[in-house]
Amino acid sequence: MSSDYQQDILRLRDRKLSPKQIARQLGLRPSEVSAILQAQAEQVTHERTERGDLQPLRHCLINEGAAQALLDSPRSKKPSRSEATDDLIGNGLAQIFVTRLDRNVLLVGSYLVDYWCLGVKNCFGPRKFDQRKYDHLVQQSYAGFEQDAREISLEQAQNIIWGSVAYAADLGFSPHPDFETAKTHLGTSSQMDQSIVFGRDGKPFYVSGPRDQPTRIIATLREHAGDGNFDYLIQA
Repeated sequence: MSSDYQQDILRLRDRKLSPKQIARQLGLRPSEVSAILQAQAEQVTHERTERGDLQPLRHCLINEGAAQALLDSPRSKKPSRSEATDDLIGNGLAQIFVTRLDRNVLLVGSYLVDYWCLGVKNCFGPRKFDQRKYDHLVQQSYAGFEQDAREISLEQAQNIIWGSVAYAADLGFSPHPDFETAKTHLGTSSQMDQSIVFGRDGKPFYVSGPRDQPTRIIATLREHAGDGNFDYLIQA
């Protein structure tokens, strides 16, 4: 992509346009726009790291079900009916914490990722916690999942988060507005891990949440994926 396109993307982003809106204005794919924005975020993070502004990593956490689905399972094998039913329990959600050390305080970034469809649905950070409050946050955050949390590498966390953002962008969805700030906490990533596959059974699968607008989301999927190329479940 030419430097002029890159400058135009960054200029429009400064005007608070979403990747989808930028792509429409410039005649690009949303994933191309997201890639440029990711590269810019990595450059900012690299500069912060060089200046010593990015604190050392303590650990990264993810719910066990998401770790099994994204990092462990052989994606080429089609799941059986019972496995597919069990797969619905987590609704395609990954709760990821990236926790760094700032002297005696924990600096936390939280990312709720819909890896089946919408990308980063919610996030915050970096936010400071003492150990007691952080332990309570982790306990409460994973209470709604069937299994406990697993520790993963920073690179795995980066690949899941950024990969979901790119996947969702191609479907017409932008990450949560707070991701603009929270992404700087992730640090620079290496080349994306192509073994991590998003969607469910080879296509987007939208499961409605309590604060979603299902009609709008399904209309967006029809526009970008086409009828028959996605599944959805509207929960009462």
